[in-house]
Amino acid sequence: MSLSVGDTIPEGTFKYVPYTPELEDGLACGVPTTLSTNDWKGKKVVLFAVPGAFTPTCHVNHLPPYIKKYDEFKAKGVDVIIVIAANDPFVLSGWARVEGLKDKIIAASDTDVAWSKKIGHVFDLSAHGLGIRTGRYALIIDDLVVKYIGSEPGPGVSVSGADAVLAAL
Repeated sequence: MSLSVGDTIPEGTFKYVPYTPELEDGLACGVPTTLSTNDWKGKKVVLFAVPGAFTPTCHVNHLPPYIKKYDEFKAKGVDVIIVIAANDPFVLSGWARVEGLKDKIIAASDTDVAWSKKIGHVFDLSAHGLGIRTGRYALIIDDLVVKYIGSEPGPGVSVSGADAVLAAL
């Protein structure tokens, strides 16, 4: 399936470790829970995907502007901001803690890139020893309907970055 503007998103689930103050202790792990796309019914969601937590472009260039501009997203009516990657929920929780996401942005695992495969946005990094990953993309979803798709045509962050998504809201 290839997702287009105006389409209803396919159902899917993600695993994530919800933020709690106990996670401030580096030895705490938290308990993964399931997040369903059905939870976004009636909500405006910004979802962006990165190939991997702690990888150079994702860690330095993609996620930080979303954190920095969090208030701008909220001012434009965004209810939920979520970053997904193929990493497991514990790695994403660790990344969220290092990046200081707390309860602002959900860092969720697209286990086996199942949901990204459904929408046609995967990235094969097998040649680099990283396997199949989520592609680098961003979606604006309003009441489960796609309003914007920014899929990166090559390396770097442009159409899936915070500035491009803010401009599209």
